[in-house]
Amino acid sequence: MELTTQDVWTAILEQVRALVPEHAFQTWIAGARCVAVSADALVIETQSPFHAEWLEDKYGDLIKEAGASVLGYKVLLSVSSGPSEEGGVLPAVLVEPSTDIFAGKEAGSTLQSGSVSRRPAPSPASPPSSSPADPGLFSRYTFDRFVVGGNNQLADAAGRAVADNPGQLYNPLFLYGGVGLGKTHLMHAIGHASLRIDPSRRVAYVSSEQFTNELIQAIRKGATDRFRARYRQIDLLLVDDIHFLRGKESTQEEFFHTFNALYDAQGQIVVTSDRPPREMEGLEQRLVSRFEWGLVVDLRPPDYETRMAILRTKAEDEGLDLAGDVIDYIAHACSSSVRELEGAVLKLLAVSSVWNEEITLSFAKRVLALRRLERRQRGPVASPDRITQLVASQWRVRPEALSSKSRSKNIAEARHVAMYVVRELLGTPLQGIGMLYGGRDHSTVLYSIRKVASRMDGDEAFRDRVEEVIAELKTDHARVFHG
Repeated sequence: MELTTQDVWTAILEQVRALVPEHAFQTWIAGARCVAVSADALVIETQSPFHAEWLEDKYGDLIKEAGASVLGYKVLLSVSSGPSEEGGVLPAVLVEPSTDIFAGKEAGSTLQSGSVSRRPAPSPASPPSSSPADPGLFSRYTFDRFVVGGNNQLADAAGRAVADNPGQLYNPLFLYGGVGLGKTHLMHAIGHASLRIDPSRRVAYVSSEQFTNELIQAIRKGATDRFRARYRQIDLLLVDDIHFLRGKESTQEEFFHTFNALYDAQGQIVVTSDRPPREMEGLEQRLVSRFEWGLVVDLRPPDYETRMAILRTKAEDEGLDLAGDVIDYIAHACSSSVRELEGAVLKLLAVSSVWNEEITLSFAKRVLALRRLERRQRGPVASPDRITQLVASQWRVRPEALSSKSRSKNIAEARHVAMYVVRELLGTPLQGIGMLYGGRDHSTVLYSIRKVASRMDGDEAFRDRVEEVIAELKTDHARVFHG
């Protein structure tokens, strides 16, 4: 069955429309255009940078799920506010996987408004080209849009040096810090800057989760040679969230050899993590040692002056005239991360467009107060104490044991699940969750939450136990609110 790009997009819209409020659909989704469909991606265009960011952030997962339902295979999503910055045209999207992974030219045809066959998903072991024309970089994450302050000055300088001279100065470059502090932005900026200097460079961005999944598929399909060719002939390899490799022995083994091959060939390696190498439990010592060969740099929460600069840059990007007192208020109200600051601006824009009100200081106070209330009430289904008690009962341990220093398997597992449920239902900040469970730091909490989420994906019995806890908490909530 041959589907045109418009056919695919129309079918996706029909599915998404049934899942979101009509006013939200008309405001944020209906006006977007699908400009290309390929073997692994949907390319969507919107009317403004704000519209693109909001669509991808709030409805991206829904669109990808609908795309997979329509096409019969999983797809990536690329959302932009118009033609790409380079050359004024959309980048070509490969329809068929390239057999020569780094050929430097397209091995398949392109599709921007033609047709696409509904067919089984291509194996991740033989992915579309990651050549210089398709490095997997987000167009809006550039150095021009990376606001530099005392919290990230060294990371910015190191990133620019690596982009200028890959494999020569800091190899590897290891960036670490909490969620929403700009690690991923900086990594993509390095890729963009490096390609601007030399478009022939072979650059690839990949999350460690994607690296793992591709390796699993390559092993299953007997295509490990092609997998290795994909990652061992790169000039600049950017690997996000390397801590995801904790406890994955086979993936660590493969990455170790990939690291060595690239390092010996003077290929540049950049990795990010939520903590420094020596604090990454479950990672082989030989990998930890190699991560420390180069430069290890942390990114910290932005100070007040940097938050002001970030807000002004964000407002300029969105064509928004924010008064000084509004920017000052947001900078004081949102201090944990860059992501929180940008989220506050997007919230103001969204509510302003719906309510048709000017963004004044009074308006900002009302909206951000409502935003904080929504976060507190995101899951008003239980208190942390109730969650702790219920998880402890399910795992047959004492509630106080979850706050102890005990690392026994059953207690540690129950503690991780409690952290996950508190985060999911209450939206409690990582630092706050850590204080609930023995004063653990935010990176430990983040690791625990991700460990539970990852295990739920592959362990049905474990997932059922966690979901049983959540279901009981929601039942409690229904009794309270509905009698």
